[in-house]
Amino acid sequence: MPPKSLIGAIIAIVVVTALALSLSLLLPRKPAEPQEPIKAENMPEIALGERIQLPEPRYESETSVEEALSQRRSIRAYSGDNLTLEEVSQLLWAAQGITAPWGGRTAPSAGALYPLELYVVVGDVEGLDQGVYRYIPQGHELVKVRDGDLRAELADVALGQSSVRDAAIDLVFTAVYERTTVKYKERGVRYVQMEAGHAAQNVYLQAVSLDLGTVTIGAFGDTEVKQIMNLEEQEDPLYIMPVGRKG
Repeated sequence: MPPKSLIGAIIAIVVVTALALSLSLLLPRKPAEPQEPIKAENMPEIALGERIQLPEPRYESETSVEEALSQRRSIRAYSGDNLTLEEVSQLLWAAQGITAPWGGRTAPSAGALYPLELYVVVGDVEGLDQGVYRYIPQGHELVKVRDGDLRAELADVALGQSSVRDAAIDLVFTAVYERTTVKYKERGVRYVQMEAGHAAQNVYLQAVSLDLGTVTIGAFGDTEVKQIMNLEEQEDPLYIMPVGRKG
C-alpha cells in the first residue's frame, strides 16, 4: 500500500486540476469576430458559409391585395430568363421577413416560435452563384450551404416535375417541429403545417406583384430532399416552390 504522504499528494493534484478546469469553464471567452456580410451590389464568387446581404425589400407596390388575390394562379411553365437579386430578396422577405422590432414576421407563428427554415436553390439569378442558400431573417441575409446547380437533382426526387427543374429558383420550406411541439405537444404539428401554408401564400401573392409564376409542390421524397439540401437531422422538408418568369 502506498504511504499516506503519496496518497495525499495524489489527492491534492486531482483537486487542484479539477478546480483549474472548473475555473477555465467559468471564465468569459472572447466572442468570435462577426463576419461582415458581402454586399449584393458588388458580389464576388461566394464561398460556402459566407453571408450575403440582400437588397432592402420594398414595402409598397402598384398591386393591391385584392388584385393579387384575384390573379393568384399556380404557374408551372417558365421562360428560362434570369431573376434579379432584388426579386429574390422580395420573395424571401414575403415568406419569412421580419416586420416588427421584436422579431415578428410576415407569416403568423403559433407562440411566435418560428419553426420554419427557408432555403433557395439558385439556378438563374443575376449576380448570384448557383447553389443552395439558407435565408436568415435577422439581417435579411443569405448563407451558402451547397455549391452548384441542383435544380435537376431536386426535380428528380420530386417525381420528375419539370417546373422544379425549369424554374429560375426553387424555394424550399423546412420545419424544425420541436420548436413548436415543445410548447404545444402533438397539436404543434398542426400549427407548424398551418404556418407553412401562410408563408407559401405570401410567396404566391408576392409573385403576382412581381409578375412572376410559382406553384406549391408537396410530392417529393423527404429523405432525398434532405440529402440534396444538406439539411440538419431535425429539419423536415414541407414545400418546394419553383419560381420563374412566366413562359
